[in-house]
Amino acid sequence: MALEDVYARNLHHRTHRAGWLRAAVLGANDGLVSTASLLIGVVAAGKNDFLVTAGLAGITAGAMSMAVGEYVSVRSQNDVEESDRVLEIEHLATDPEGELLELQHIYINRGLTPELALEVAHAMHAHDPLAAHLRDELGQHPHTKARPVQAAIASAISFTAGGLIPFAGAFAPTLGAVTWSIVGFTIAGLVLTGVVSARTAGAKVLGTTLRVIIGGCLGMVITAGIGQIAQVAGI
Repeated sequence: MALEDVYARNLHHRTHRAGWLRAAVLGANDGLVSTASLLIGVVAAGKNDFLVTAGLAGITAGAMSMAVGEYVSVRSQNDVEESDRVLEIEHLATDPEGELLELQHIYINRGLTPELALEVAHAMHAHDPLAAHLRDELGQHPHTKARPVQAAIASAISFTAGGLIPFAGAFAPTLGAVTWSIVGFTIAGLVLTGVVSARTAGAKVLGTTLRVIIGGCLGMVITAGIGQIAQVAGI
């Protein structure tokens, strides 16, 4: 098999999507559930005059919160990776023989004989010792590297897109239609999110979609219950 064929085959793997996919799926799902739950809670509490305002505020605040939270979280992961990188550079400079033996033991644990493991470790050190240790000792790979800006943008955009789906139900002509429109739009959005995330990740569509729908519906039911309690209590 030619190197070009190997490279083309590797493109079919989905690990390189992990960084932005997690943020995008989480953002879309959160946008759907939180916006729908907010709107249903407002309707259940009898505060219909503020429904559109509440929806817009919820989408805007949620998108910004998701973006900032995702950036800070992923940036922290970057800091950990960079700290490990600096530490590994120091270890290679002060104790290259010890690092070579450490790499040998890693390969032995993966099934190589001690002799072959040492030979491979020597070859790795001769080529790029830092890359070998970052990859085989610490599990750092370029295609799975945390990208905070990419994650933040994916999160904000997907949250907004997800939030706009149930928000469309707020413009239904009657109160009863508003509630069912929000629920209907949200379930449709949850189905779409489940299918897209499953297809993108290469997972089973039915199981992934059901998990997303059940979680979203549970959030709406709980929020509607709290809104109803608030209405009865006159809050």
